[in-house]
Amino acid sequence: MTFFKNLIKSIMSGELKGRYFRSKDFGVLHKDINKAVESVMSKSGEVSSLVYAEHLSNLIEDLDDKQFIDFFNTLLEKYDIDPNSLSKASIEYSKNKTQKNLEIITRSSEPQWVELFRRLNTVSEGTLKLVKLRERIRSLEKDNPDLAFFDAALLNLFKHWFNPSFLVLKRIDWSTPASILEKIIAYEAVHEINSWSDLRARLEPEDRRCFAFFHPLIPNEPLIFVEVALTDDMPKTIDQVIKIDRSVTLDKDINTAVFYSISSCQDGLSGISFGNFLIKAVAHKLKQKNEGLEKFVTLSPAPDFTKWLKEKSIEKDLDEDSLLKQALIYLLRQIEKMNFPMILSLDFI
Repeated sequence: MTFFKNLIKSIMSGELKGRYFRSKDFGVLHKDINKAVESVMSKSGEVSSLVYAEHLSNLIEDLDDKQFIDFFNTLLEKYDIDPNSLSKASIEYSKNKTQKNLEIITRSSEPQWVELFRRLNTVSEGTLKLVKLRERIRSLEKDNPDLAFFDAALLNLFKHWFNPSFLVLKRIDWSTPASILEKIIAYEAVHEINSWSDLRARLEPEDRRCFAFFHPLIPNEPLIFVEVALTDDMPKTIDQVIKIDRSVTLDKDINTAVFYSISSCQDGLSGISFGNFLIKAVAHKLKQKNEGLEKFVTLSPAPDFTKWLKEKSIEKDLDEDSLLKQALIYLLRQIEKMNFPMILSLDFI
């Protein structure tokens, strides 16, 4: 598959783009995006399908917002579920429960445009393009509620494609390529990184760690990363952790791992939780390398705490003691879900 992807990438970047292919296996690459969709959906050969899918992917990226919305409305109209076929398949399956009839009802219950997404995933950088596509869909969804169909379908596909067992854990340090370090700066969502010196202070010292999850098909884009300080005690404030001028904790004195920042990098993957898996994986790796580690703590803001309060219909204007009590309840329940022994500390200052 890699060979074919490279071949298609070469073709699409060359002078043949947009022209007739000499091979009898190819037709014209339509500038009309709806005809381009028809070409993708009608081709089953590996090479021809990749060529048409690559072309369609490029057309979608070039759409302005109005064209983008119109395009998806057309998909919903032309390639949605056929209720009659689904009803017929359902009746047939209820009469005769066979594997063949199950396959028919499964196909009938899925919109054809879901298969279109699968084919778009095969192109060069297709997975990343679909993540960015969902990001754009979500940005327009509020005023265009029908886009929610595509948002949900992509999320469902991503939950399979971004299964934690597929992800690669990598350490980010000062020797990591600058292109990725720049993204760490840009994606940091908890404690802003103000300069390269600031970043260096978080990555280079021996008592600092940063780990990220990557997907094999998106090797240059971190999905989520966590920053860790290795200390000899639980810090009282975040300033003790992130200040540039500080003393480095010696290996022999390290007994605490402080998870002080965790940042999700891709808005297009919203709804997929990587955080628990990342923390577990990093804690396991740190414990292997540092036998003296006894405590794992966090000074990060409690994720989704406000949302949890609203869901529980708890008043926002609580006094400090009541707020602390609710925060502890919330965090203890999160620990139970993670099934991981962690000592947590909130910094309310």
